[in-house]
Amino acid sequence: MSTATAAAAAASTSLSSSTLRRSSTSSRILANPCRSLSGRLLSSSAAQFPLGPVSAMATSGASAEGASRKNLLIFDAEEDLAASLAEHTAGLSEKFVAERGAFTVVLSGGSLIKALRKLAEPPYLEAVDWTRWHVFWADERVVPKDHADSNYKLAMDGFLSKVPVLANQIYAMNDTLAAEGAAADYESRLNQLIKNGVIASSPATGFPKFDLMLLGMGPDGHIASLFPGHPIVHENQKLVTYVQDSPKPPPERITFTFPVINSSAHIALTVTGAGKAGAVHKTLSGNGRSSDLLPVEMIEPQDGEMTWFTDKQAVSMLSSL
Repeated sequence: MSTATAAAAAASTSLSSSTLRRSSTSSRILANPCRSLSGRLLSSSAAQFPLGPVSAMATSGASAEGASRKNLLIFDAEEDLAASLAEHTAGLSEKFVAERGAFTVVLSGGSLIKALRKLAEPPYLEAVDWTRWHVFWADERVVPKDHADSNYKLAMDGFLSKVPVLANQIYAMNDTLAAEGAAADYESRLNQLIKNGVIASSPATGFPKFDLMLLGMGPDGHIASLFPGHPIVHENQKLVTYVQDSPKPPPERITFTFPVINSSAHIALTVTGAGKAGAVHKTLSGNGRSSDLLPVEMIEPQDGEMTWFTDKQAVSMLSSL
């Protein structure tokens, strides 16, 4: 393991279902799947906390496949978070391009796009094989693509226009259809890409298995367009569904369902700011009841790895850290 990697990790702590236990300092910040890019760790002030129950945490150079794993990364500064997220994404890109010849990435909206900015800078701009990227959206607002509320526009303006992803490998949701039709259309396109071998299929669930799902979280604990208390959080048959009464404007939206999200090989959840500390506390303290779970608490990778990218403000209510 490189000296930079060892210096980057401040601590390693196991989180049980209801308690936090301090353990010895860890020399791991992340199990980087590719050595050629992982040797240049850019973030220098992160602490890693495996989230229990944890099965066989991977060490550097070990396989990232196998049973589901969760990690919590806490950064002193947003700049460090963005650097680590870029390395994490670039490393997974290299891994899956080598294994599958393609890298399927799912984006969402909000502050996530800004957090991806370092991928459009050296060394990643030159090192990443952007021609193998296939880009999707976890959710979209039913508005024209050039509308200020469009997640497509946000991603294009803030990230995709700055990297050479092939235009025909950017799969935007159809903005000429109403919500129900757009959801059905996107699901049909996903199924065709599974048949073509672009998107993998999860042997554990039978749902599409995206290589990397990049998500944010709202202060209310919603992810994608899956909101607390909304009946669509329980949808377990469709790949893509829709809402016409979103509690957050605009009201009409299209969204991936939890079976798709939880079938991902890797999920990166970016959560920053004190305004989200309450939802983070409820999710990670282990005190939630099955009857009132927040959508973020319903992220349970079936055969993959989930990594929280957070700052100190977002975890400020976790007093035992």
